[in-house]
Amino acid sequence: MPEINPEEFALPYFREIGFIRRKCPSCKSNYWAAPDQTTCGEVPCAPYSFIGNPPTKQSYSLAEMRIQFMDYFAERGHTRIKPYPIVARWRNDVYLVGASIYDFQPYVTEGSMPPPANPLVISQPCIRFTDIESVGAAGRHMSIFEMGGAHAFNYPNKEIYWKDQTVSYHHKLLTDVMGVPSESITYKEHFWSGGGNAGPDLEGIVSGLEISTLVFMQYKVQGEELMALPIRTVDTGYGMERWAWLSQGSPSGFHAVYGPLLTHVMELAKVDLDENTLSSLTRAAGIYGAGSRAAREAYIEATALETGRDKNAFRSIVQTIEAAFTITDHTKAISFLLAEGVVPSNVGEGYLTRLIIRRAARFARQLGILQELPGIIEGQIKMWGGEFHLLREMRGEILEGLQIEVEKYEETISKGSEAVLRLSKELSSQGVRKIPTDQLVLLYDSQGLAPEIVQESAEKVGVEVEIPENFLTLVAERHSKPTTSLEGPSSEPEWEAQLKDLPATRALYYDDAYQTSFRAKIVARVAENAVVLDQTCFYPEGGGQLSDHGELRFADRKVKVTNVQKAGNTIVHFLDQPISQENDLVEGEIDWQRRVNLMRHHTGTHALIGAARRVLGEHVWQAGAQKEVESSRLDITHYREITPKERERIERLVNQVILRDLPVQVAWMAREKAEAKYGFRLYQGGAVPGSKIRVVRIQGWDAEACGGTHCKRTGELGVFKIEKAGKLQDGVERIIFSAGEPALRRINQQSEALAKASELLKTSPEKLPESIKAIVAERDSLERELEKVHARTTESHVKQLAKKAIALGTVRVVLSKTAKRKGIDIVEVANRLKESDPNIIAVIFEVSERVQVVAAAGDEAVKAGVDAGRIVSEASKILGGGGGGRPFFATGGGSSKDKADEALKIAEQTITKQLNTVVPAEGISNASQA
Repeated sequence: MPEINPEEFALPYFREIGFIRRKCPSCKSNYWAAPDQTTCGEVPCAPYSFIGNPPTKQSYSLAEMRIQFMDYFAERGHTRIKPYPIVARWRNDVYLVGASIYDFQPYVTEGSMPPPANPLVISQPCIRFTDIESVGAAGRHMSIFEMGGAHAFNYPNKEIYWKDQTVSYHHKLLTDVMGVPSESITYKEHFWSGGGNAGPDLEGIVSGLEISTLVFMQYKVQGEELMALPIRTVDTGYGMERWAWLSQGSPSGFHAVYGPLLTHVMELAKVDLDENTLSSLTRAAGIYGAGSRAAREAYIEATALETGRDKNAFRSIVQTIEAAFTITDHTKAISFLLAEGVVPSNVGEGYLTRLIIRRAARFARQLGILQELPGIIEGQIKMWGGEFHLLREMRGEILEGLQIEVEKYEETISKGSEAVLRLSKELSSQGVRKIPTDQLVLLYDSQGLAPEIVQESAEKVGVEVEIPENFLTLVAERHSKPTTSLEGPSSEPEWEAQLKDLPATRALYYDDAYQTSFRAKIVARVAENAVVLDQTCFYPEGGGQLSDHGELRFADRKVKVTNVQKAGNTIVHFLDQPISQENDLVEGEIDWQRRVNLMRHHTGTHALIGAARRVLGEHVWQAGAQKEVESSRLDITHYREITPKERERIERLVNQVILRDLPVQVAWMAREKAEAKYGFRLYQGGAVPGSKIRVVRIQGWDAEACGGTHCKRTGELGVFKIEKAGKLQDGVERIIFSAGEPALRRINQQSEALAKASELLKTSPEKLPESIKAIVAERDSLERELEKVHARTTESHVKQLAKKAIALGTVRVVLSKTAKRKGIDIVEVANRLKESDPNIIAVIFEVSERVQVVAAAGDEAVKAGVDAGRIVSEASKILGGGGGGRPFFATGGGSSKDKADEALKIAEQTITKQLNTVVPAEGISNASQA
């Protein structure tokens, strides 16, 4: 953090109210306050003194606090602005809005577009995952909150207001309106950075609680450097929940925000704790913090001591309370995310939504109230739907999305145990006795397995799991931002460096997408086979659309254009052969059939997304697209696989749009006007840079920001055919389609294939499904018979080994070496032997490319001294590998096949040592091999 100049906040207003600058003796921060304020005033340097004793003259609910805040600034010349969505689809450097200023970055703060008003006031819902583990702890940490933003944008030629007026507004809202004594307020100096911008700030603190951050944004963050911005922005963040909590003096911030809904959740969780003890807990958490297990243990112990409770019993109560707080917070965040059409998945905002749903579900499962989550969500919709209407409009989709994700979570738990066991056995066979953190993250990312579930399963086979304190924060940070930013990728092709001083290429394809030929002048030669022209009809690759192909003519010579790329506003044509330095004038002609196919497919993509949204729901958003010549694909967000009936309805809707011959209108619009008219659905294809955006609108059907070439009317698509629809990944469906001539060819090909299949099966096309159904039934019957054969083979193998077991005292030993056999699973065989007789120890060596060793011991054999883990460990060393496990089960192995017999002898010796007995003359392994 840059050091702040002592004069940075030497403001006239501070002099007016008698505030002076001092250094806090505890945290060493500089702060401004009345002379008798001896610390910065924030916990842990000073306690929460407002709990049970609010410093305000009246109590405010969150809704009342929002109204008071908005009214206060509106009366002082600020224009009220409606809140933006939580999902920041107008940006591609963040997924979610984490502060009110995110709404205006980067275009307003960097001066490329005007703000919607200046100054303005907004109460913006925000979600942050930066301290997700602390949510529910300390009574104040929340993942979802409203940030009251009073923003002023100061231009070089127009000053609105700056530091002095900002502090004055803040201070007078507290003192004049809410009645907080001036001497109770402190301002701590800090330096803020977020969303790509930065600047010095003051943190407003009252009675131990930080309630505001007053940022004076004046820098753009580029790597490690701070670059001065032409616009200085007042970026204030008033924490609406904390202001309401301050005014109520309630036991926790959750009580202040959620009231009756929290009471309901705590009743479901069977929490029975008086408010005095809850208040003591929150005060102690303020002093000790909530950032680590040690800190939590400290505030639990301190509260137990203060209230005369048993520490261990109280710890269990606190865990239940914090789980109830977390569920209450998370279900609000879930409601807002699902209302905005986020589909839980393994990428982007879908990943973060899945993370928070599963965290809420895990806590609800621990409390035995998982089945109550839909009811709690209903409560959130009812509580917030009045102010945020989208919650009520999307109620059905919110509940459906929650239900599907909870079902997937429960399925993950049941199936996940098997995956963890497989991984644990593999690690054990390699001599690894602890699952590393990166594997925990991989299990969470790929299969949604929380580390607690991994721990539960892994320890059954003797593999340890150490869960990092900040595990979910680590995971969330990996997925909190896209891999690209609005500036695009940092690396550039070699030829791009040669374009720096070239003028913009005139894009004739935007003037008329139907123009096929043109004349142009060569502006530059890039390498030996690429040229830049002053104007062109060739569309460069971009926006998921392939580039045009065609030819350039130089006098009597022709060269093919095989690729076209754009860098900035310069278009580069790549040719199939070098061109002469003598030629400056060219004639160009595009491949019209390729262009018209691409145009139809691009317009078809827009028609398709509109149809998918109408059939599947408002949660459908584009997740990716590629427009190609013969077919195209559209990836969309959706909870489950598209059914054949849904696919047919979508295809029919698109063809109806074609038959209606709707106009396709293209217009360049100022970004703020386009957003005001069409909303953030504009950004189906992702965020687009610039103060002006190109809007492509199918009248009455769809409107998107798009840079591609399009038909003038939907009727030009001719016909639309979905070739394939299926799951791309969890939460994302892929639709492959074609339009125009390629679609007609597909339809003809399918008709021909249908006729050939009917001929082969000696049936008519109408009866083909019945014939195929009979063939499938016969196949299924054969597969069932094969499974029975495998089961009988396994059963026979188990009986054969059991008969050859050698008795060593009360223990029966099966020691076997076998080649890998189809249909025989040696883990299943060993376990079946163990289950058949509690006195058995079965050790099986399976030899293939490597040697796998499995040992399973019955309860009585373990009591007699058998340790399967030790047996496998010793044998695996001989095989050049590793392994181990618990006394009753272990796996291992190695790659030294030639030492399998030696390893078998070692296993035999280990067993006899464990049982304090002598090996029979014929040997155990010789007697019981199969």
